[in-house]
Amino acid sequence: MHTIENEELRVMISNHGAELSGIFDKRNNREVLWNADPKYWKRHAPVLFPNVGRLYEDTCLIGGETYTSGQHGFARDMEFTCVEEAETSVTHLLEATDATKKAWPYEFQLYITHTLNGRDLTVTWKVVNKDQETMYFTIGAHPAFNVPVLPDTVQSQYHLTFSGQKELTYCLLHPEYATAMPDQPHTLSLENGTCLIDEHMFDEGALIFDDRQITKAGIALPDGTPYVEVSCEGFPNFGIWSAIGAPFVCLEPWMGRCDNTGYDKELSQKPNINTLKPKEVFDRSYVISVK
Repeated sequence: MHTIENEELRVMISNHGAELSGIFDKRNNREVLWNADPKYWKRHAPVLFPNVGRLYEDTCLIGGETYTSGQHGFARDMEFTCVEEAETSVTHLLEATDATKKAWPYEFQLYITHTLNGRDLTVTWKVVNKDQETMYFTIGAHPAFNVPVLPDTVQSQYHLTFSGQKELTYCLLHPEYATAMPDQPHTLSLENGTCLIDEHMFDEGALIFDDRQITKAGIALPDGTPYVEVSCEGFPNFGIWSAIGAPFVCLEPWMGRCDNTGYDKELSQKPNINTLKPKEVFDRSYVISVK
């Protein structure tokens, strides 16, 4: 476990999955990130790579060959190497192995850097194509934030906050395949860019927002004051999820997402797939701001 901190925040990052494992707000004397209690969900903020969510029937076609990969890919369950550490930043590296190539056949490097600046934590993903072939992948974040964070409050008193929209459109996951059903859209109505976290909001699983609708999402206290925000300008997809009855909410910026239900084409043809030619580098960041 690695610690980076300043006068505002103390942040913990594990070598396992290069997973963000704690964000302690010194000013307000509270932990912002979920504690990974396995009663509800055993993770804090896993990185989703090389696939976000589920592939349809857990398989994908790459160059006519069928590969099998579990939900959210393999990176979250692997040991990364810490390659650089300073007082306010740490960088981890994951490289291809024989085991990763059975699920996704590429030579790659994945660097994950956490950088602290004031009350902002920037998470940067750098994917390097070390292969001779063009590489296709999705990558996403899955941070879970404590809701509630104040004593004597309940989750349904808290608000989701967005960037001033009047409504957002989302889809849900197929109950059997856990893949998206975009042909059955739903509407999330907002008032002044916010909505209460309804106790039944996640009864059918994650809410999936496509088409670059969300560039910033946050969680606000019962009085409407935001206490955490995730900024992800230019990300095409976003997920919001919690386990039923759990005291956390995940705000998930994604570069690409799970398959649509029934998808059986080449991975290269998947909507919002990231394409990386040999020797090219993919570089994206999102920011967690503690208010």
